[in-house]
Amino acid sequence: MLLAANILAPLTNVLESIIKFLHDDVGFTWGMSIVGLTFIVRLAVLPLSLRGIRSMRRMQVVAPQIQGLKERYKDDPQRFQRETMELYKREGVNPLSSCLPFALQFPFFIAIYQLLRGSTFKADVMASGTQGFLGVQSVIEKPQGAELVVLIVLFVVTTSASVLLTTAASPTGSPAQRYMMLAFPLIIVPFIARAPAGLAIYWIATNIFSLAQQAVVQRVMPVPPPPTPEEVQAAKAPPPPPRKRKRRR
Repeated sequence: MLLAANILAPLTNVLESIIKFLHDDVGFTWGMSIVGLTFIVRLAVLPLSLRGIRSMRRMQVVAPQIQGLKERYKDDPQRFQRETMELYKREGVNPLSSCLPFALQFPFFIAIYQLLRGSTFKADVMASGTQGFLGVQSVIEKPQGAELVVLIVLFVVTTSASVLLTTAASPTGSPAQRYMMLAFPLIIVPFIARAPAGLAIYWIATNIFSLAQQAVVQRVMPVPPPPTPEEVQAAKAPPPPPRKRKRRR
C-alpha cells in the first residue's frame, strides 16, 4: 500500500484540490464534496468506459461465431484459441472489456483512501467544524453502529447491482466469473468497515453513477438482438475450402 501511495501521490493531490475547491469555493459539505468528486472522476474517465462498452457490444455480435469456433475445434484447444484471437483482432474486440469499468476505479479508490487518512486533510476537515453528511458523523472517521450497517448495506447492494448489469452485458462472462464478481463486495466489506466513512460514500456514489450510466447506455447503445437459428448454423458450419487458381497456359 505504501508503494501505491507514493506512485499515486500526484493523483491524491489533484483529488484533494478538487474536494477543497468544492468545499471552500462552491460551498458543499465534505460529504457532498466527495460525491461531487466522484461524479467529476467518472465523467473524466467516461470516454474509456464507453470504449469498453462498445467493445462488449461488438463481443455480443461475434458471440455466435465464437460458439461456432468452440464446436468446430473442440478437439483442438490450441487451434480454437488461435482462431478466437484472430476473430477478436479482425472485429476489433477486447475480451477484457468487461473488466475495464472496474479496473479504472482502483487508482482513484486507493488515492481517495490515502487522502482521507492524510494528516493535512484531516486537519482541514476538523478545522471546518462540520464533518458529517446525511447521518454520517464524520467522513474522516470509521463508521460505528447503525451508521456502519447502513453504509455496508448500501455498498453491497449498489456494488452487486453494478456488477450484475456489467457482467450481463458481457457474452463471454461465465457463471463462475459472475459469482466471483458478486463475491467481490463481500470480500471488501471488512476493509470498508475499517476505513474512513468517506471511502464508503465515494464507492456508493460511483456505483450509483455506474447504474445511471448503464441505464443511459441501454437506450443509446442497446444490446444486439440474439442471433437467428440460421446465423447460429452458419457460425457452426466449417469455412469453405480455398479455391485453387487455374494456371495460365
